[in-house]
Amino acid sequence: MEQKHWLKSYPEGVPPDVHPQQYGSLTQLLEESFRKNASRPFSVCMERWMTYGQLDSLSKALGAWLQSRGLESGARVAIMLPNIPQFAVTMAAVLRAGYTCVNVNPLYTARELEHQLKDSGATAIVVLENFGKTLEEVIDRTQIKHVVLASMGDQLGFWYGQWITFAVRHLAKMVPPFKLPLDGGRTVTPFNRAIADGTGMSLKPMPQTLDSIAFLQYTGGTTGLSKGAVLSHRNIVAAILQAEAWFSPALKRIGDVSRTNSIAALPLYHIFALTLSLLAIRWGAHLTLVPNPRDIGKFIEVLKKRPFHLLPAVNTLFNALMQHPQFKTIDFSQLCVSQAGGMAASEGTARQWQQLTGCAMVEGWGMSETCAIGTNNPITSREFSGNIGLPLPGIDIAIKDDDGKSLPVGESGEICIRGPNVMSGYYRQPEENAKAFTSDGFMRTGDIGIMDESGYTRIVDRKKDMILVSGFNVFPNELEQVISLCPGVVECAAIGIPDEKQGEAIKVFVVRNDHGVSEEQVAAHCRQNLTGYKVPKYIEFRDELPKTNVGKILRRELRAGK
Repeated sequence: MEQKHWLKSYPEGVPPDVHPQQYGSLTQLLEESFRKNASRPFSVCMERWMTYGQLDSLSKALGAWLQSRGLESGARVAIMLPNIPQFAVTMAAVLRAGYTCVNVNPLYTARELEHQLKDSGATAIVVLENFGKTLEEVIDRTQIKHVVLASMGDQLGFWYGQWITFAVRHLAKMVPPFKLPLDGGRTVTPFNRAIADGTGMSLKPMPQTLDSIAFLQYTGGTTGLSKGAVLSHRNIVAAILQAEAWFSPALKRIGDVSRTNSIAALPLYHIFALTLSLLAIRWGAHLTLVPNPRDIGKFIEVLKKRPFHLLPAVNTLFNALMQHPQFKTIDFSQLCVSQAGGMAASEGTARQWQQLTGCAMVEGWGMSETCAIGTNNPITSREFSGNIGLPLPGIDIAIKDDDGKSLPVGESGEICIRGPNVMSGYYRQPEENAKAFTSDGFMRTGDIGIMDESGYTRIVDRKKDMILVSGFNVFPNELEQVISLCPGVVECAAIGIPDEKQGEAIKVFVVRNDHGVSEEQVAAHCRQNLTGYKVPKYIEFRDELPKTNVGKILRRELRAGK
């Protein structure tokens, strides 16, 4: 098979490669967009708008203030914020000041936060006061010297912002009492105060190259202690350009891409949403920030405000939207891209989404380690394919065996990836890095897949989630795909449990929207669509399944009996 045989399957107009070296750094990309789009809207949150010009001046001030704290070049600054305007201001400030962003899940427990702050060596943190209590519990065991404390209403206009902050603190009681210790020279500064102080200072330009570290993106927390993927400016710029190249055919109907309204409902600390938000900055487009997408009713109200063009989501979020009684009141006429990622998309959800919105759900695959970019189905797709698509421009995908040898087309093996978007390694983890890369520079992903002659890859499963039934390999994704098509089933998860006779038996957990659906009906549907050894032995109905904050189903918790 010829090199990069998938290029012949590319949609018209998508280039085979991208050129991150057109920028000296990610910071240069940001600053060029801020200048060029100064008067254009950057974001809207709770119907309060921020322009690119405001993002420029606010991030410049915060960056100058951070520099005034005496942090060394490349210092790690943790960002523990939900999808509010302060996130982009902080991210741009940290990068412009010459530091490294450490994105932190705001819903972390104290144990998880402590591990990430210690592992990254962060010396400063910008945190929403709602999560101050978690920080208080661990701060003395970390290197954090400077805390910038944000309130929900900080960037929502003076009067409205004050009202929102008051409501969050006193009516909703969403800010548990906390006290951050000031010993050891530690400083605690309100977000707006840091910006006010920084406004009178000058931001010193810092030497940065494409090889400087832009983000430490923590990942792998579902399998143990999370590791920091080292993402360089080159990695992020390449991912932005790869996404832009791939999306271009679908956005022709918008004409001017700066008119694009991208919905930021997935958390910005997560690599999927982060990459797409940086793409919006490259376009000079605007983001609709959704601080709490779990409130589906409010989320739908936001979607009804104005036309939107790009909706990235995980399967569970697409599902939750469609289950809501108000879903059919949304105008989907301008929606160009329904981008599914973060977890396997199910055929049942995809089929229903297309039927209700007229826009095909396009499934892609990537990891934190690859800046969310890896493979994607053509954006011009008119129907759900069930595979993860083609490698994006500049990316090599190889299917390899355990010894790192590339396998022929059609054979099952580990999906390995190489490209300008792929991390250099995990932060301070030499042993993990030795295991993560093959001798020819491909990163092992832990996903088992098969590539066909056209270059499309289908994930068979994660190595560790495979179920062994009487010597036969059973992949949970396949079972979940089939069961998701059973009438009345909303979502499901399959695991293996110990079984004296078979080694492992299959158990599925099912969430249904029709309580008339019985175990026997699900079993009959499985018998009709799966070979005998793949039919689950146990079926348990649940009201909901355990998930990460991004919406990935946690099979390990189900295996642990949770």
